[in-house]
Amino acid sequence: MMSKLLLICLLFFLSCSHLLLSSSFSFSNSTKICSHGQTLALLQFKNSFSVMHSSWPWDCDEYGDTTSYPKTEYWKEGSDCCSWDGVSCDLVTGHVIELDLSCSWLSGTIHSNSSLFRFPHLQRLNLAFNDFSGSSVSAGFGRFSSLTHLNLSDSGFSGLISLEISHLSNLVSLDLSWNYGVEFAPHGFDSLVQNLTKLQKLHLLFVSISSVFPNSLLNRSSLISLDLSECGLHGRFPDYHDIHLPKLQLLNLGGNGILGGNFPRFSENNSLIYLHLSFTNFSGELPASIGNLKSLQTLDLLDCQFLGSFPASLENLTQIASLSLNGNYFSGKIPNVFDKLRNLILLDLFGNNFNGQIPPSIGNLTNLYDLDFSFNQLEGAIPSPEHENGFSSLSFVRLGYNLFNGTIPSWLYTLPSLLELDLSHNKFTGHIGEFQFDSLEKIDLSMNELHGSIPTSIFGLLNLSSLYLFSNDLSGVMETSNFEKLRNLIDLDLSNNMLSLTMSVRSNSMLPEIQTLDLSHNNISGMFSWNVGKDTLFYMNLSYNSISGFEMLPWSSMQILDLNSNLLQGPLPTPPNSTFFFSVSHNKLSGEISPLICKASSMGILDLSHNNFGGMLPHCLGNFSKDLSVLNLRRNQFHGIIPQTFLKGNSIRTLDFNGNQLEGLVPRSLNICRELEVLDLGNNKINDTFPHWLGALPKLHVLVLRSNHFHGHIGFSKIESPFMSLRIIDLAHNDFQGDLPEMYLRSLKAIMNIDEGNMTREYMGETYYEDSTMVTIKGLELEFEKILNTFTTIDLSNNKFQGEIPECIGNLNSLRGLNLSHNYLTGHILLSLKNLKMLEFLDLSSNKLSGRIPQELTSLMFLEVLNLSQNHLTGFIPQGSQFQTFGNDSYYGNSGLCGFPLSKRCTTNEVLEPSQEIEESGFDWKITLMGYGCGLVIGFSLGSLIFLSGKPKWLVWIIDKNIHKMIVRNKMSTHRRGTRRS
Repeated sequence: MMSKLLLICLLFFLSCSHLLLSSSFSFSNSTKICSHGQTLALLQFKNSFSVMHSSWPWDCDEYGDTTSYPKTEYWKEGSDCCSWDGVSCDLVTGHVIELDLSCSWLSGTIHSNSSLFRFPHLQRLNLAFNDFSGSSVSAGFGRFSSLTHLNLSDSGFSGLISLEISHLSNLVSLDLSWNYGVEFAPHGFDSLVQNLTKLQKLHLLFVSISSVFPNSLLNRSSLISLDLSECGLHGRFPDYHDIHLPKLQLLNLGGNGILGGNFPRFSENNSLIYLHLSFTNFSGELPASIGNLKSLQTLDLLDCQFLGSFPASLENLTQIASLSLNGNYFSGKIPNVFDKLRNLILLDLFGNNFNGQIPPSIGNLTNLYDLDFSFNQLEGAIPSPEHENGFSSLSFVRLGYNLFNGTIPSWLYTLPSLLELDLSHNKFTGHIGEFQFDSLEKIDLSMNELHGSIPTSIFGLLNLSSLYLFSNDLSGVMETSNFEKLRNLIDLDLSNNMLSLTMSVRSNSMLPEIQTLDLSHNNISGMFSWNVGKDTLFYMNLSYNSISGFEMLPWSSMQILDLNSNLLQGPLPTPPNSTFFFSVSHNKLSGEISPLICKASSMGILDLSHNNFGGMLPHCLGNFSKDLSVLNLRRNQFHGIIPQTFLKGNSIRTLDFNGNQLEGLVPRSLNICRELEVLDLGNNKINDTFPHWLGALPKLHVLVLRSNHFHGHIGFSKIESPFMSLRIIDLAHNDFQGDLPEMYLRSLKAIMNIDEGNMTREYMGETYYEDSTMVTIKGLELEFEKILNTFTTIDLSNNKFQGEIPECIGNLNSLRGLNLSHNYLTGHILLSLKNLKMLEFLDLSSNKLSGRIPQELTSLMFLEVLNLSQNHLTGFIPQGSQFQTFGNDSYYGNSGLCGFPLSKRCTTNEVLEPSQEIEESGFDWKITLMGYGCGLVIGFSLGSLIFLSGKPKWLVWIIDKNIHKMIVRNKMSTHRRGTRRS
């Protein structure tokens, strides 16, 4: 009876349900459930925006996970708004509960009174991937009290986020990311975190929080995805022993550069899949508890401050697909843990201090796509894949800047998917093998010890865009026709090899996309007619070859053209008008400079030095380009006057006219060259008085007027502090007279109190050009191809200066070289010279100085060259320190001197006073050894002359052999002539 009753009730219930469903279905199909007010509000919202005629510049299919199209275009008055694209309603009440207008091509501003805020029942709102530039996250968004999902990402919002957002206590998902310029008000983020207790997803990428990381977030067990990257978080991440967020799958704190802390320690009960701490200040060692992250698929620690060893517990991360430890301070050997990490797709250990060999278990990573071990100290051979086709997916191999040696492994030539191969800056030897597949887009084998010819297979890589083989020992003859198939090649650098090139007739149509071409330092000779990339090539370096000429320079986009150190002859080839850098220095070019060069109105650096050019300089040469920063005409045969006009507001930084036959006056228009740092007019025929007005140039570092016909007293300046930036002054071999210019010497602030410990050592010049200068040491002119920014020198030699050396020279305590030789100076050697602690060479020879050599000069620990010859000095030669290294020629022609190294012994009356005597042995051995230890400081300070040229014995050889012989020969010749001027 009871079962029959239950059956009747069930049948009745089913019948009623059917009627109800039928009624609902009929209602939804025959009745408009969207109210008239909602329809009007939606249409008003639609009409407040324009629709862009193309998709917003992102790929919504990729980033928005939705199809991009103008949804509101299909909203029509008279139809049910609940059926409109992007609109969802409650079937019972008819209230609009969801708006999804993401990727809808909308453009305009959401004002605070927008009709959008008339939908109080809204539960989901997605406006992502539109253009609402000028809109703010206003208080209106806080009216949606039922809202559970709010996505305003990447839609151009800016300004302060209204505090009312924190009232949306039902929010489960909040995404405001990719809105540059959006920021929380003070304490606004704290309020949001405190009130939104149901949050599962919080994405605020690029939203300015400017706060410490709130500890309370680590107590939200509901959190699934937390992205606070690039938010301005600071302070320290909470150092919890065990973070218990069992549902958390994504944690991204990347890009918060001043957020520090230790690596987060998660409990074993975790679901973390993605962990990003890149570009933060997290530091310390990785804990063993990292092995608890057994679901982890992505670990990104790019550019943090982590150190220590590669933790062996990483082998527990069996699901890991992407592992980046790039740009940290990890060290030691890489453990052999990759047997269990077979899901790895990306392995990036770039820029650490790992050493030893690559572990063999790397060969088991059959899914590997991107491998980057570059910029470490790894060595030995590269392990092979365990199986024949083990690396079939490997597309990127970057092992540059290590210590790998031996031949390049043969399996690298057989990878079917390889796109990039970088083995640069290693010690690989042998020949380059033949590549079996044509997938490669970039090859970099530069800076190795490879030899032989370039393999023919490289010329068949149709997709190749970059080829770098520079600085090897490659040889052989290349036919330009070999490059015929490389139509996608953009960058080609074969410099610093022993390659030669044969031009083919059809070569002009090759390499249609080429942009940079470097064939410098090779064996290319004859006429260069390989006119590739006429419309695309903007960088070409053919320097240090034996090229004799060009048919033309046809490149319309050329910016950097370096032809220096070849065998070019004939007139100057006119560079393309687009050229910024043009160098033909160290060639055999001749003739006059055509005014056509002034059409290159973009020229920034023009170097015509060391040729046989002659004639007068075009008047336009000083004002043809507002970008001109370097004009180098050194060592030619130009005559006439220097161009007299320079553009107002010009960019000229270096003017080098040294070694010509220019005459006349120094142009007064140089006083408008406010950026001028180097002015070298040496070795010409300029007839003028001292150009005191140059003292007003605020950046002038180098002034060379040597070997001209300058004359008269240098005198005084009306400028309050002239030449304050000057570090190198060379007025030698002129006819200046009178006292040494004490006023100017007092103003040389750039030679006083240089704190070298806190300044970066660098060479004067620009990205592609470095200044040079001449320095005279013991009568020998030495050309330095680079000028270190700490190098300072004063050369006033071979003039007619008279009187005493001014005391103020002792204030120039950062001076490295001082040459006052061949003048008529009188008085004593200043005791204050002991203050020149950085002095490396001192030449006071051929004057009328008298008295003793101050014992205090032995404290000059960097003094490498000393010449006091041809004076009237008397007494005992000081002993100790660097003075033990000077030979007879340092004191020649002072009949009153005695003691080591001269053969003349001192009498009792000539011995130093007791207060100045040194201990029994005649000198202090401790100081002497220190002196020898500093013996080649001059070589370091003068830069590339010695150490950068790789010839550290050069200066020793010069001083011990050539200079010594030359000085003795000159002195004997001078003595015979009975004159004191050389």
